[in-house]
Amino acid sequence: MSGTNSPEAIKKLLENMQSDLRALSLECKKKFPPVKEAAESGIIKVKTIAARNTEILAALKENSSEVVQPFLMGCGTKEPKITQLCLAAIQRLMSHEVVSETAAGNIINMLWQLMENSLEELKLLQTVLVLLTTNTVVHDEVLSKAIVLCFRLHFTKDNITNNTAAATVRQVVTVVFERMVAEDERHRDVVEQPVLVQGNSNRRSVSTLKPCAKDAYMLFQDLCQLVNADAPYWLVGMTEMTRTFGLELLESVLNDFPQVFLQHQEFSFLLKERVCPLVIKLFSPNIKFRQGSSTSSSPAPVEKPYFPICMRLLRVVSVLIKQFYSLLVTECEIFLSLLVKFLDGDKPQWLRAVAVESIHRLCVQPQLLRSFCQSYDMKQHSTKVFRDIVNALGSFIQSLFLVPPTGNPATTNQPGNNNSVGPVSAPANSGMLGIGGGVTLLPAFEYRGTWIPILTVTVQGSAKATYLEMLDKVEPPTIPEGYAMSVAFHCLLDLVRGITSMIEGELGEVETECQTTTTEAVSSPTQSSEQQELQSTSDQMDKAIVSRAVWEEMVNACWCGLLAALSLLLDASTDEAATENILKAELTMAALCGRLGLVTSRDAFITAICKAYSIQGQSVMMISPSSESHQQVVAVGQPLAVQPQGTVMLTSKNIQCMRTLLNLAHCHGAVLGTSWQLVLATLQHLVWILGLKPSSGGALKPGRAVEGPSTVLTTAVMTDLPVISNILSRLFESSQYLDDVSLHHLINALCSLSLEAMDMAYGNNKEPSLFAVAKLLETGLVNMHRIEILWRPLTGHLLEVCQHPNSRMREWGAEALTSLIKAGLTFNHDPPLSQNQRLQLLLLNPLKDMSSVNHPDIRLKQLECVLQILQSQGDSLGPGWPLVLGVMGAIRNDQGESLIRTAFQCLQLVVTDFLPTMPCTCLLIVVDVAGSFGLHNQELNISLTSIGLLWNISDYFFQRGETIEKELNNEEAAQQKQAEEKGLVLNRPFHPAPPFDCLWLCLYAKLGELCVDPRPAVRKSAGQTLFSTIGAHGTLLQPSTWHTVIWKVLFHLLDRVRESSTTADKEKIESGGGNILIHHSRDTAEKQWAETWVLTLAGVARIFNTRRYLLQPLGDFSRAWDVLLDHIQSAALSKNNEVSLAALKSFQEILQIVTPVRDSDKPETPPAVNVPVPVLLGSISGPGLNRPFVRTDSSGDRLGRYSSSEPPVVTDELEDLNLWWAAWNTWYRVGSESTKPPITFDKLTFIPSQPFLTALIQIFPALYQHIKTGFNMDDLQKLGVILHSAVSVPISSDASPFILPSYTEAVLTSLQEAVLTALDVLQKAICIGPENMQIMYPAIFGQLLAFVEFSCKPPQYGQLETKHIANAKYNQAEWVALNYVPFAERSLEVVVDLYQKTACHKAVVNEKVLQNIIKTLRVPLSLKYACPSESTWKLAVSSLLKVLSIGLPVARQHASSGKFDSMWPELANTFEDFLFTKSIPPDNLSIQEFQRNESIDVEVVQLISTEILPYANFIPKEFVGQIMTMLNKGSIHSQSSSFTEAEIDIRLREEFSKMCFETLLQFSFSNKVTTPQEGYISRMALSVLLKRSQDVLHRYIEDERLSGKCPLPRQQVTEIIFVLKAVSTLIDSLKKTQPENVDGNTWAQVIALYPTLVECITCSSSEVCSALKEALVPFKDFMQPPASKVQNGES
Repeated sequence: MSGTNSPEAIKKLLENMQSDLRALSLECKKKFPPVKEAAESGIIKVKTIAARNTEILAALKENSSEVVQPFLMGCGTKEPKITQLCLAAIQRLMSHEVVSETAAGNIINMLWQLMENSLEELKLLQTVLVLLTTNTVVHDEVLSKAIVLCFRLHFTKDNITNNTAAATVRQVVTVVFERMVAEDERHRDVVEQPVLVQGNSNRRSVSTLKPCAKDAYMLFQDLCQLVNADAPYWLVGMTEMTRTFGLELLESVLNDFPQVFLQHQEFSFLLKERVCPLVIKLFSPNIKFRQGSSTSSSPAPVEKPYFPICMRLLRVVSVLIKQFYSLLVTECEIFLSLLVKFLDGDKPQWLRAVAVESIHRLCVQPQLLRSFCQSYDMKQHSTKVFRDIVNALGSFIQSLFLVPPTGNPATTNQPGNNNSVGPVSAPANSGMLGIGGGVTLLPAFEYRGTWIPILTVTVQGSAKATYLEMLDKVEPPTIPEGYAMSVAFHCLLDLVRGITSMIEGELGEVETECQTTTTEAVSSPTQSSEQQELQSTSDQMDKAIVSRAVWEEMVNACWCGLLAALSLLLDASTDEAATENILKAELTMAALCGRLGLVTSRDAFITAICKAYSIQGQSVMMISPSSESHQQVVAVGQPLAVQPQGTVMLTSKNIQCMRTLLNLAHCHGAVLGTSWQLVLATLQHLVWILGLKPSSGGALKPGRAVEGPSTVLTTAVMTDLPVISNILSRLFESSQYLDDVSLHHLINALCSLSLEAMDMAYGNNKEPSLFAVAKLLETGLVNMHRIEILWRPLTGHLLEVCQHPNSRMREWGAEALTSLIKAGLTFNHDPPLSQNQRLQLLLLNPLKDMSSVNHPDIRLKQLECVLQILQSQGDSLGPGWPLVLGVMGAIRNDQGESLIRTAFQCLQLVVTDFLPTMPCTCLLIVVDVAGSFGLHNQELNISLTSIGLLWNISDYFFQRGETIEKELNNEEAAQQKQAEEKGLVLNRPFHPAPPFDCLWLCLYAKLGELCVDPRPAVRKSAGQTLFSTIGAHGTLLQPSTWHTVIWKVLFHLLDRVRESSTTADKEKIESGGGNILIHHSRDTAEKQWAETWVLTLAGVARIFNTRRYLLQPLGDFSRAWDVLLDHIQSAALSKNNEVSLAALKSFQEILQIVTPVRDSDKPETPPAVNVPVPVLLGSISGPGLNRPFVRTDSSGDRLGRYSSSEPPVVTDELEDLNLWWAAWNTWYRVGSESTKPPITFDKLTFIPSQPFLTALIQIFPALYQHIKTGFNMDDLQKLGVILHSAVSVPISSDASPFILPSYTEAVLTSLQEAVLTALDVLQKAICIGPENMQIMYPAIFGQLLAFVEFSCKPPQYGQLETKHIANAKYNQAEWVALNYVPFAERSLEVVVDLYQKTACHKAVVNEKVLQNIIKTLRVPLSLKYACPSESTWKLAVSSLLKVLSIGLPVARQHASSGKFDSMWPELANTFEDFLFTKSIPPDNLSIQEFQRNESIDVEVVQLISTEILPYANFIPKEFVGQIMTMLNKGSIHSQSSSFTEAEIDIRLREEFSKMCFETLLQFSFSNKVTTPQEGYISRMALSVLLKRSQDVLHRYIEDERLSGKCPLPRQQVTEIIFVLKAVSTLIDSLKKTQPENVDGNTWAQVIALYPTLVECITCSSSEVCSALKEALVPFKDFMQPPASKVQNGES
């Protein structure tokens, strides 16, 4: 405006106006004077205005009616030249805006007239335009008149005018609306309440509108009327109108001024009430029309669709939908449904093409599509419009394939139609244009023989329509083949692109918003702002939830249709670019669905891509020559299936799909979720066909083991393989950018894929698919930085793979697993593993779990891995040690030598290099594992070496004891604290010993287990090691821990050894493998176990011995002692000589323990025991009993805890006694059990050996020293039983040569020595012991006497038949009895000695010891010559004499007490049995011998005469009588007249008889009677003598008579002479004796002899006669007359 307002411009305007007026007056001068006048007055008017006013333009405008008048008049002349001049002048005025409303009205009226006269039509249009565009003075009717004018000009016959008018109408319509917009702008700030339009009662009720708006309203309303063929309300004067033009105008208004309709209710009302119904009405012919339906059949002729209107209607609809969708929701639903209908196959081709173009316009507006979705698809009871559109496109595409387009000139004119091939091949050829003889391929779709070219329709993302723009066409155009298809194809692509980019954009915004707000909310400082933030956050959340619902609905609505259509197109596509686009669309959809979490649809899209990949997979026949031209086969291989049938072809399209899949996985891995499964399965298939094999790290490299002839790869693919392999690797490398959840999905998918591969590989040893395993490895390796989150599923699955029967499969499983573990341990974690122990354990766990796999190859891999870890990470394993050690320890016995060897190698490495670096808590496990290797029986050397390792470990413990102890104690304290916090009880082996001691205990326990290994060598080695370690390092233990050592280790071991030994097999073991000889002493399992038992028992006993000072203070030493004794007892009683003897050795060893002395000055040396210790057999002897008791600690010098400065703990004597008594009880049980004869005997009966028995008895003296104070009769009896039984045991004939002395030597066996020694010790102890002990004498006598009896009656051992040694050839007898004579004789000597010492002891007297001795001696004495050994009875006699010489005086002393009453008869019988023995002397007895023996008899009689008869008054009468009778018997010679050997014997015992008789006589003539008792013995002697004489005489007379002339034997004669002399002597003596001393009976007896003497007178022997003479002479004194009443001589 500044241009027209400047003074220069105004000046120019005035000049121009004046010149125009002048020109006008000039022109009209002649013809039109009024005009001329008006012009001239105008000039004056202009001048005056210019002169008067400063605001010239305003003044001009005020007076414009007058100023314009001349020009209007000029136009009225209808002269062209004048009219033109006037119009130009008017235009100039208008352009300076100096035309008022009235002037404008006048101008329009004038223009109307010109129009009616068809003058200057173009100029008119121009003027109208200028008038309306420069200012807004024209309103209402004036305006409508101007517009009508333009319309009228549009319908003239002149083409130019028509077109110009059309353009002007368009511009004018625009101007009207622009004015309204400007008006709204001006009034924008003034807010006013719009008055609601009341219904439709008055169409012109527009009073509320402002002027310009009103014009616009009226104009638009009339346009609708006109299109609807109704009369206009406002545009009065319209004559004609076309619908096409009307629709175009409507469209342009709607398109250009949408805000007018949206902001003003009146206008929206028009849209709803007028435009939409109109459109719907005009559409009707198109809807009803069906192509090809004959009109005759329908009752009313259907109006044919009319291309120009239809096309314009669609354009209007497009605008309506695009701009006013929000106002016209319902109407749009109808429009959209119509659009969808127009795609039907029965509509004309052009209609379908135009409809597709319209839909395309919608498809490029994602926000609009979103609104559809929100308004229809998401509402109940509403058409699912969005879904329908997509589905319609799909059906449309499908229909194009199914129905080949007919009647299209493009195909009918093909020359190929002449071919006889038929219509199918025609389109196929149509795509090929011959260029230079070659065939180039047009991009096209081909499906089931239908070939449709792809045309380049539009640039991606813009809907540039072809047919919707054909506004000039009246006839429907021909649509080129493929056009509709191409547009539809683009619709789909744009739809996908639009939706996805929109949703992903919004998703991104929402996510960032959520993130920023939440972070702000979190970090915001004040409470109030925080609440606001949270408020806003929740609003955003709500918004996000709403948006998400929309997105999901959109995707849900469209995915099915899209998928169907895209899959079909993908199938049909022969063009790489098209294929790429389709795949890309599917990929973006899949990714979008994934992001929205719509699993079904996501999977469907992915499946489609995967399916497309394997599309060529049916069989070779699929690929026909015609299609080969556009589907190049690049690879052929066998499908990955359980039973592969046929082959698989890969075409370049498959490879393209593959690339897409890779791309999808690579870029959108995060949203794939469960569909990783599909993707990976497909990739796996590709890898399989291409023959890629896993290499280290899980990458797949080309390299195919020959799988069969079916695999063919083209060179193109061969060169591509490294690329594919690389992409695959990159794909899994990119997994490190996935979030945790997605990563889990990937892992899960790989796992289930792998499971399928595993299933497939079952039951056959074909090459399995290792894709999944390799990729699991790769994924794990690239995600090391967050390995924790995927470790469990990953390794869990690989462990399953490790158990697969297919070796290749499990080998790779193990490879992957071990690689991951090694990588995990070497990876530079943050924080490092040393500070993240949980992670380290997590990483090592699978290594441990591999131990549950039984396949040796896997275990080997596992162990190799351990070895590598040890070598690389050994120093930093820390808390991982238990797991690593656990792996070694998990190797079982049955797993083959090589495995055990490898595992053991690891262990050796650990023990040699890593003990100092591992936490001390793991030492326990090392011990455990080392022990377990000892128990493996695959390889003896390993077992033995592992025992060596245990020894090394124990050394390590010993050297590093303090540090280990400290560390363990700290650890223990920490654990204790934790346990207390949780309220648990700490549970570890050997609790509550201190932790360091527990370590030792575990070591001991392990060795203990090895001590009962089935293999003797292991047992031996372990036993030696165990006792050595306890010996060497035991001092480190706390005293209390010894308790556990004893009970849990040593005794437990003894129990097991005992059990195994007793149950061991007695079968002979054949010598192993030819080259190993087994000694006969070890050739049965039993014998081998015996060795173990010996070793163990000895070891334990040694510990008890050397560590007594440690063990004694422990609370239950006595109980331990009992258990030990029990073990010694069971060993001693075992039926194995080696064991039993060794048990006694151990017994001896522990008995050599002496209680520490009270003297503090010499704590180490006990008092020597004054017991002569017999030399024990062989190696039993050991250290003598009186050696000082010195500790034999290897580490004595290092005994910090028990330094010798403290005196040893002196325990209670009483307790000590208990120990000894326990030992005694054990000894007693062993003795009684071992010597008790078995009930039955067979070849296998076990009889204890002599060395054993000897050792047993030899223990007693030492033991007795400790228990003598309490040793009582019961014990003595027990001892006696044992001694007796022990001596009774026979010897096996094999051993006899070594034990038995030759018969001639009277030597005792060591056993017998020992027995006597035992008794000797006892006897000595009693001797010096207190009074109360002396009652034991009789028992000792009893025992000894029992032994004495052995001389004549060897003991029986049960029912066992023994042969006497004398008549046993060594090899015949099983068992040989010993020669007991020397033993019995020695015993007898002991008895005599002892009796000599103890005869007067009360006990000895009371217990009738003397009687027992006599009774015992009676046996050999009565046997005399029948004794086994001659020495026996001689010794018996001498012993008897000695004993009696001591005992008789004692007996006499106690005569009154009657304690000896029973002895006398016994003694009498003994004398009787001995002196008149029934046994016959041997034939070869020499005279000298006989005389010597006789002299012994004489000695006995002498004893009687000196020790018995003189004391007759103290002796029972009967006894004396018996003695007298005996003497009598002895003194009479001839007892029979027969000449037998007995007579010789008697004859030879003259001396003896003499002695007897003399004794008799001596006692008959004893005249020194001092006591009645003595008289009594004389009387006894006399009567005996007389009786004896009578007997002899009688016998003589008898014999004499019988002998006749023969002289009698010499000795009988002697005897009778002796008797006769004796008679005479007797009578002499009687006479000398005082009469009162002679019994009347005696006299009577003497007188009674007389007749007998008389009878002897007839004898022939002169000697007898002379003796008889002497005997008869004294009788003269008896010749007295009979007295009448003579009293008897007895007063």
